[in-house]
Amino acid sequence: MASTRVASRYVKSLLGLAVEKGALEEVHKDMQLFSKTCNESYEFVMLLRSPIVKHDKKKAILDELFKGKVHNLTLAIFDIITRKNREPLLPMIAHEFHDAYNEHKGIGKATITTTIPMDKQLRNEVEAIVKKLNNKKQIELTEKVDEELIGGFVLQVEDKQIDACVKNKLK
Repeated sequence: MASTRVASRYVKSLLGLAVEKGALEEVHKDMQLFSKTCNESYEFVMLLRSPIVKHDKKKAILDELFKGKVHNLTLAIFDIITRKNREPLLPMIAHEFHDAYNEHKGIGKATITTTIPMDKQLRNEVEAIVKKLNNKKQIELTEKVDEELIGGFVLQVEDKQIDACVKNKLK
């Protein structure tokens, strides 16, 4: 719980500074790159969490991986976090930054789970419905496929859920 609170404070500070410096889009892309790196490399996340690896070594690794690929503001936050010995928070900060970015830009978030992948036309129709439900101009729609639903769909729009799957109706 305490780590979540600390991470959200870093996120708020980084978001505010990125907006102030006019680098919001670049920092957002950097945080997405960092999240992707964490998702693809379990070893990298374990390195950040490791109490055995010294903080200056972690800083050197972060610089080696990201210097020249990310904005200076992103490198600065990496530096601040490593100086304060809080590297394990970096994956959480990157993930929460995306949510804060969406909130700042007014982008809604929705997840739809179906039994088969949706085609483009159906996806557009679902996005239009979600925009009406959410009163947002843009929607970030995440698609999931779950064959156990048998048929139908489950649509989750922020804290609302519409469950129209056959599996649930059979129960």
